[in-house]
Amino acid sequence: MEISISPEIAAKVDGFKVGFIHYKGIEVGASPQMLKGRLQLFQESIFFDLQEKPVTEIDGVAQWREIFKSVGKDPNRYRHSAEALYRRIKKQNYLQTINSAIDLNNFFSLQYEVPIGIYDLDKLKGDRIELRLGSEGETYTGLNGRENSLENLIVACDNEGPFGSPFVDSSKAPVGEETQNAVQIIFLKPSLSLEDSEMLTKSLMDMFISIHGGEGRFSISEG
Repeated sequence: MEISISPEIAAKVDGFKVGFIHYKGIEVGASPQMLKGRLQLFQESIFFDLQEKPVTEIDGVAQWREIFKSVGKDPNRYRHSAEALYRRIKKQNYLQTINSAIDLNNFFSLQYEVPIGIYDLDKLKGDRIELRLGSEGETYTGLNGRENSLENLIVACDNEGPFGSPFVDSSKAPVGEETQNAVQIIFLKPSLSLEDSEMLTKSLMDMFISIHGGEGRFSISEG
């Protein structure tokens, strides 16, 4: 599985880059107690930090709000997924455990302050993922249960069209306990250097494999 970034995104967002991880032979299940405990403690720490500052002052949140503006999507109406997580925690509406893959994905998103998507590879079509901007009238049913407008939104597409975005993913390829192969897209901060992007992505991959087994390989794609 390869990933590409459309020239349109590159033209509108300076420094746009994503981390891309391909996992094979993983085992997804209930989160280990270690992960549950870390996620809970981290959320409590974030909650207290956010009593002193607004969510929009978090560096990664602010950078991704600017990206949404740059591509023509109002960040006040369409909040990227990392910002949505932080806003939940600010209201003390803590994330509940779902499964080991999604819980870890949420943990990393909070830790690195950026949207991160994980998808069941066997539910995607083709051998290539393209990141592009959604077209006028383009929609999909999201994991939020609603039909979401994709116009001017950065979307991840397989051969059949969009299946994910840094706003909300579609219901096409969620990771569950039956998942054995997956792809993960880390929507990195534009300010992050290539070297630091590689270190972050590899660290995430290594921890994911330590919990789920299997094997992984990663790459960084730049716009």
